[in-house]
Amino acid sequence: MVTNLVSRSALQARKRALVKTLCYRLFMILITIVVAWVFVGDVSDAVNIGIVTNLVKTGTYYVYERFWDHITWGLTPT
Repeated sequence: MVTNLVSRSALQARKRALVKTLCYRLFMILITIVVAWVFVGDVSDAVNIGIVTNLVKTGTYYVYERFWDHITWGLTPT
């Protein structure tokens, strides 16, 4: 089982991670839209809330990850 993980090409791993990320974000957009719809009662407003909040969340997560790239705490020296 470990051999399969090691032998998998890096490109395939990146593609898989990208597809998983996009599927997850789509799922989160749908959840946000449903929750917003329950609270605001309007589908159009709920869709707008779902799209905007997830764009903001994606952008802030990217900034957060870039910030953590500069923190060496918890990393083992190579």
